[in-house]
Amino acid sequence: MLDHQHQGEMPYTSLIVKIGGVVFAIIVPYLIFSSFISPIKDIPGPWLAKFTDLWRLMDFYSGTQIETQRRLHKKFGSAVRIGPNMVSLNDPALFKTVYSTRGQYLKTDFYKVNDAMQNGNRIQNVFSTRDKALHAKYMRPIHKLFSLHHILSQEHLFSRTLMQLCQHLEERFIDGENTGLTCDLAQWIEFYCWDVDGEVTFGQPMGFLKAGGDETGMIHASELSQRYFGIVGQMPWLDVWLGKNARCPIKFPTFARTAEYCAQRVAERQASSDKAPPIDFLDHYIEAKRLNPETVTDNEIIGYLMINILAGADTTAIVTKAIVYHVLSNPTVHSRLRDELDTANLSFPATYNETKDLTYLDAVIREGMRIHPVLGGIVERVVPAGGLNLPDGRVISPGVLVGMNPWLIHRNKEIYGQDSNAFRPERWLRHAFETQDDYQRRLRRMKDTDFSFGAGSRACIGKTFALVEIFKTVATLFHRYNFPRRSSGQLGGGGLLSWITYTLHFLVVMGTSRIQICIRVMKLEQGLSSADLFKLSSGQG
Repeated sequence: MLDHQHQGEMPYTSLIVKIGGVVFAIIVPYLIFSSFISPIKDIPGPWLAKFTDLWRLMDFYSGTQIETQRRLHKKFGSAVRIGPNMVSLNDPALFKTVYSTRGQYLKTDFYKVNDAMQNGNRIQNVFSTRDKALHAKYMRPIHKLFSLHHILSQEHLFSRTLMQLCQHLEERFIDGENTGLTCDLAQWIEFYCWDVDGEVTFGQPMGFLKAGGDETGMIHASELSQRYFGIVGQMPWLDVWLGKNARCPIKFPTFARTAEYCAQRVAERQASSDKAPPIDFLDHYIEAKRLNPETVTDNEIIGYLMINILAGADTTAIVTKAIVYHVLSNPTVHSRLRDELDTANLSFPATYNETKDLTYLDAVIREGMRIHPVLGGIVERVVPAGGLNLPDGRVISPGVLVGMNPWLIHRNKEIYGQDSNAFRPERWLRHAFETQDDYQRRLRRMKDTDFSFGAGSRACIGKTFALVEIFKTVATLFHRYNFPRRSSGQLGGGGLLSWITYTLHFLVVMGTSRIQICIRVMKLEQGLSSADLFKLSSGQG
């Protein structure tokens, strides 16, 4: 009987081997032939990258792509082939060409992975769409909502959540019996940024500060989705078979959960009988649908909301944590920043108008975004008709994918100096030996390669939103609290500064930054705690 079973199995085994052999015999010669006729065959790079994108997918999976690309560019120069049809660039002279405001270099299929599926429908958003006309069409009804004027009209919502952050820090780590407890400030900044996003987008915080944790799992789910996005985005056709495949037995962490959350909020708001004037972003998006029914449907509203959540909370949290870490790691910077804030006569919380012209605060924030950009992978674009002329005379053909990594561009020594790997806010200020003209030229060169919020026609729509939040938050934290230092790398009371980074999609996230927080009582207005001030500001006192 056993022999009969083996006899039945052997034909199937033999068939599988034969099919595998045929596939191998077809694909391998095809890949080799393609590498010989490739329009980028003369661009140097890793040997395996000539034949398959699997090489860069595995590099991304390992979270080593930043260091790998840095090493490859050091070895091969400003243009490196990292896939059969993909070239990594590290040349500031090409920055404004690839990321021009005219939008000639379109986004690649990498961004398709960021689409969401809701009830079987693919939902593009202003971030994921590759169509320039469609992007303009999507943006037109909502563009004014991201203007500085409109963001400042909602600043009280930022301030309310910032006061809640301070209230929780003081109650949990500073006041009474909790005095001297070590606080994972990085984690609380994360909770705060998500709650700000909820407050401004949906009219109420998401509850992370109140819970003191990610009880709903939304932050964790977002991180997993971003990781999936980054890895699968290296070979985006895989997404059709994995995350976007309803029949796939393995459920991959896509953006469907976020889309579902947004869809529920839309349904609840539209079912509400409250017809008050628009207050939050959701109200304004529903109003945009009423005014532009041919453009904005419920799917577009969901797409808008997803950008608010995914691009608003995570990215701002990453930047804010990085700035706080670097300031606390540099006592001289910390002291100079505190001196400026102490003489600025700031409110609590600090307002944007009070902080936007503080020169050293501005330099600290710019340097924090430079040294730790949110984007940790290549920002891909498609070479248009006419090709891309490299400075050395080589031409990259139309249809080839190209792009730059902000972590490399932001540390380019030609632009940022020989100490480009160091956190030094003073590089954004005028040196004593510089003329005003020389300083302006140097400043312009740095600003021209600033990748903090993307660049060109597809730069981040939420830049103003993020900057208002960052200026207010950094100023308030360093003005209100003291972080005593005992020795290098340590803060008073046993708190430690630790730098842990990990790569999600092209997000490079700062992990834990454990620090001791001691409140500066002399800075409390009228001697009141944050809790009392919050009650007064909200009419509860």
